[in-house]
Amino acid sequence: MKTTKLLSISSMFFLLITLQLLSQEKLLKDHILFYSSFDGRTSADLAIGDSYIYTVVDYKKKANAKKGLHDPNVVLAKNKGIFGDAIQFKEAKTSAVFYKAYKNVGYNNTSWSGTISFWLRLDPNKELAPHYCDPICITDSKWSDAGLWVDFTDHSPRQFRLGAMGDIAVWDPKNDSNETDWNKRTVTVNPSPFQSKTWTHVSIVFSKVNTKTESEFKLYINGQLQGVIKGINDPFTWEAEKGKIMLGLGYIGFLDELTIFDKVLNPEEIIAVYELKKGIQTLLK
Repeated sequence: MKTTKLLSISSMFFLLITLQLLSQEKLLKDHILFYSSFDGRTSADLAIGDSYIYTVVDYKKKANAKKGLHDPNVVLAKNKGIFGDAIQFKEAKTSAVFYKAYKNVGYNNTSWSGTISFWLRLDPNKELAPHYCDPICITDSKWSDAGLWVDFTDHSPRQFRLGAMGDIAVWDPKNDSNETDWNKRTVTVNPSPFQSKTWTHVSIVFSKVNTKTESEFKLYINGQLQGVIKGINDPFTWEAEKGKIMLGLGYIGFLDELTIFDKVLNPEEIIAVYELKKGIQTLLK
């Protein structure tokens, strides 16, 4: 009798956990704005806005951007992804490659929150060219003016950073920013955890941007919080339709499973995404 009761309790507990996970996955699915698996194609698997990837010689000539990849140094790497294929940046001197951010990142000029999730694979100290590089930068202008980005520093050992630079007219109006200004708006990970044969998961979580209260920006690596940018209130003022999800600025390596959620993922949800057996595709079934 006792054994039967124990089995019944165990079965009930397992069922509750399973239902909780399924419910959590459904909730996550409902909050995906943009997802690109890079499996066999460069266009996004899911996009609220434009799904196409674009290539142009440089961002100053964005009016000449063409749909698709048109740079031999930026390719789809078959079976090289964390799941399936991935996008690979083979050399640092590449054309500008981007998705349009309009509607795909949920930008709002009065209240903007969300989560950006992706995987990287590289050895930064052996593979990167000797200058700063940004695997991803989201802005309507440039990295220093209403830009949200991650980069690798230009010195050895290469450090990995999250940067949240609001309107340059607010945080650096005289173009005389100092170390204090930078430290308030960046999170630095040292030593860097990235390796050439191992995929590393990165999540950027941002909240209360443009709400006239103090914003927060959090960096997670492999599900673990690395640091928080807080105590600032820089607005991110965009011409929304000019926003871009810039990829691989000076970067050499692989990138996969780019996903943007319209909500602040909590620590448990960050880990859930990190631990998905078959990536974001698991949520879309």
